[in-house]
Amino acid sequence: MLSVELVPTPPEIVPVAQPNWISNASLLWAHRRTLTRVAGIAILLSTLIAFLVLKKQYESVGRIMPPDQGNSGAAMLAALAGRSLGGLGSLAGSLLVNRASGALFIDLLHSRTVGDKLIDRFDLQKVYRKRYRIDAVKYLARHTVIVEDKKSGVISLTYTDTDPVRAHAIAQAYLEELNGLLTRSNSSSARREREFIEKRLVSVQGDLLKAEKALSEFSSVNTTLDIKEQTHAMVEAGARLQAEVIVGQSELDSLEQIYGNENVRVKAARARIGELQHELSKMSGTSAALPENDAKSGTEEAGSMYPSLRQLPRLAVPYADLYRTVRIQETVYELLSQQYEMARIEEAKDTPVVSVIDPPLVAEKKSFPPRLLVIVLLTAVSVAIASAFIIARNGWRQVSPADPRKMLAEEIAASMRAQLRALRPVRGAR
Repeated sequence: MLSVELVPTPPEIVPVAQPNWISNASLLWAHRRTLTRVAGIAILLSTLIAFLVLKKQYESVGRIMPPDQGNSGAAMLAALAGRSLGGLGSLAGSLLVNRASGALFIDLLHSRTVGDKLIDRFDLQKVYRKRYRIDAVKYLARHTVIVEDKKSGVISLTYTDTDPVRAHAIAQAYLEELNGLLTRSNSSSARREREFIEKRLVSVQGDLLKAEKALSEFSSVNTTLDIKEQTHAMVEAGARLQAEVIVGQSELDSLEQIYGNENVRVKAARARIGELQHELSKMSGTSAALPENDAKSGTEEAGSMYPSLRQLPRLAVPYADLYRTVRIQETVYELLSQQYEMARIEEAKDTPVVSVIDPPLVAEKKSFPPRLLVIVLLTAVSVAIASAFIIARNGWRQVSPADPRKMLAEEIAASMRAQLRALRPVRGAR
């Protein structure tokens, strides 16, 4: 006899109607009391959060204008250099005029040096309850906003704090620390510049004295006061002597024809011509090279007060070199003297370098939080979550118990509940 095994027929899956907005609206209207309670509770909790949890924050804003040109001392020094050196001076003036950019000021405000000064000044580690200093620095940076207007170059600094007085004090301290940092940097650079110019001035002064001494010794030995003027005077004197020799020779010839060679007047004229020729020869001198290592020149060997006419071209070159060296050293010394005086003025100055347009003020009104907006948003989010939960729960209930997805979900939920029940005695025993 054959036995037939009966296989159970799976339950029929009933399709669930897809929800639409009308059915969802009807469902939510049916649960309007629940949503009303959720909205009331959300309003109460959001009000507590807005007034008790979220702290008031206040902003203090300061606006500064960084200098876009160098200081007046540098400008005056540039003008002096331009007057003395012409085109080269204008280039030096453009280098001396130092332009500060807003990006530099922003980086200085964000620097660790300024941050450390503020932390120590207001004891911010204790105020903000930060164990590590780096956390206080990060907190300070997060609550500081620095923005530069690209068109005008004005920098706005905004600091936010829960205490309006402290926010104003820290914003003001930012500007003071920036000004102090720039002042110390300018003073240090001015001092280094003054010390360098002072050392250079002493060196140039020594070089100038050596050059002047060399020129004076050369002029004293060779009797060269002014080569150009001396050459002109020597040429004129030689021309006059040459003319007198020619006239005297003509007179001598006429006297010899009249009185003979033994006449007193002829002898006197001949002696006078000889003296003129001797003076002319002495004035003309020799073209032999002067001894290199001998301080005595050809002028002393010839017994003359002035160098000879043929030796003047030889003396012109070394005299011009010595004279040019003296003039160069004088010019350098004059410029360095001007720069030294300006450096001393800059070092003595102690004026603020940051121009404050709008100083920070104590905030009269909070900037955060917007309590009404917080209450409305939290209430709306709570009601939306509750509505979504109601719609999802209703859709889940409409799913057939024979649906594999629902069966899997129930099986997983039962398994998790069993595991939780198994863990409870263990926790109780402990």
